[in-house]
Formats: sequence, C-alpha cells, structure tokens
Amino acid sequence: MQRPSRSSPGAWGEEMRQLAPVLAIILGGMILAAGCSGPGTGAAAGGPSWSVSGDGYLSLSCPAPATVNERVLEQNASVTLSEISFHNIDEEVYGLLAVPPAPRGAVVLAPGAGITKELEKGRVGTYTMTGCAALVLDLRGNGGETQGRGFNPDRDYLAFNGGVWPEFYKTACDLVAAQGLVSARLKVPVYAMGASNGGRYAAIAAAADPGFAGYIGVSTSGFGLAGNEYTGNASRFLLSIDPDHVIGRISPRPVWIFHSRRDTIIPFEQGEELFSRALEPKEFIVFNGTHGENGEVDARVEEICTAA
Repeated sequence: MQRPSRSSPGAWGEEMRQLAPVLAIILGGMILAAGCSGPGTGAAAGGPSWSVSGDGYLSLSCPAPATVNERVLEQNASVTLSEISFHNIDEEVYGLLAVPPAPRGAVVLAPGAGITKELEKGRVGTYTMTGCAALVLDLRGNGGETQGRGFNPDRDYLAFNGGVWPEFYKTACDLVAAQGLVSARLKVPVYAMGASNGGRYAAIAAAADPGFAGYIGVSTSGFGLAGNEYTGNASRFLLSIDPDHVIGRISPRPVWIFHSRRDTIIPFEQGEELFSRALEPKEFIVFNGTHGENGEVDARVEEICTAA
C-alpha cells in the first residue's frame, strides 16, 4: 500500500483551536446557573465507570468488550484488515483493525476532527508492513459510523454536574476499551495515539488507563490549564479534560509529541507547552509538514510501535 498523505484537519479544526477561550466564556455563565453536585459513575456495577479527584484527575474503568462483531475486509500474507464494532456505555463503537502476521506492538488511533476510519485505512495498513498492528476508531460525533455527539463543553459540564457520562469521557472510555480488546487479542504493548483533537482524547485515555504502554500525540495540544481560573466543579471538570493537566500522569510510560512549525490549526507553541508538562521519558519531534500525520510521522510511529 502507498503511504497516505496527511489527514485533513476537518471541520472542527479551527473551532477546537479556539476552544480554551470559548470554555471560559461558557462556563463563566454556567457556574451561576448550575449547582456543584458531586460526580458519579453513571454506570451499573461492573460496567464502565468514571470518577474525578478533587484536583481534577479523571479515572476510568472501561473493561474490554465481552462481544466484538468482526467482518474481514482483506486478508493476505502481510495483513488481516477487519471492520469491528463493540458496544460501550450507550453506543456501538466502530473501527478498522489491521493486524500483521506477527505483530510486535500496536496503536489505538483517535483521528482528528472530521476524519473517519475509512480515511485512515491506508495509514493503518501501512503500519502493518513493519509489524505494527493498528485499530483506528470512528470517534463519537465525528462523522463516521459511531453515533453520539462531538464535544460540547456546556453540555458536558451539565452531565458532569449531574454525575452522568460527559461525551468527552465516553470517547476516552471507548479508547480504553479498545486498548483492552487489542491487548487481550494480540498480547503486545498498545500505545494511545491521536492526531489534532483526537490527540486530546488519546492523552486523557492514556493518563486515565495504565494499560496503555505510552502516548503518541500528533499536532495536538492541551487547553492551557483553563480550569485553574475557576473553583469547585468547574475547575475539576476543565482540568479533567485538559491534556496539559494530566499528561504528567502518563510517566513512567513514554510520551512522544509531534508538531510542525508550519501548523496553522494548533500553534507550534501549544504543542511545545504540552510537551513541557510531560515527565520523562519523553521526546518532542519537529516534523516537516503542516497539520496531522504524514509519511515522516508515520515512519517514526512505526519505529516506536515495533521497538518493544
């Protein structure tokens, strides 16, 4: 397969780049309108659950799916490519799973805004050529088969206050459940990987679930610790979804951050800030491109994935 070109930033790219100041405006009014109730799990005993500590760290319990629907799309000497789906929380979650004959590692990939699993088919197929398995998900509300809503901060904050699942947490939980699926099946290290807005979900998932072997973020950033400007539930919620706040909890597992100086969607400096908040071991990789993965990024990801 040919190595694919970079992912398009998608329809939400500019919106997500502006999200940190928008959150401040929205929550400023909501703090007056909403009570500060404690968070809850929003799940039956034994099922997926979440909690947030007093200092804004999200914990997730998202078991690997008991049942996985799978349809093989392509099978040859170098790859088995399957469309899979599994039920998590309240939706059927869809993905493409590419597995080489003898995988040495794997990534669970959260694509950028507006990028579906089909648009990443060439990428995950290419990864298998070096021994890296890959599962790319259709994220909730991102234009693919997985239903649900994209991240909406005011609606998610109301859900948080009510002790039910914010949509942001659901998406992170989907990634954690996918990690469990891949780990159980392949018995190899599994890395959380995400591009652009998908990199934010992947960072939260990796910080919340020690089952991930590490984190790979491409053209992504945090929200500048906006939660520190507030108190109570507003602060806890904002910090719980902010990669800048949680990325240090991934250590001692490794972190790799890729960013281009020519990124017009998420400024290079925001990628540097996210990296500065990660703990060792970590590596910042400046690549030649604009926004999202390209061949240069993919080659390095393949090295990371198969190093173990």
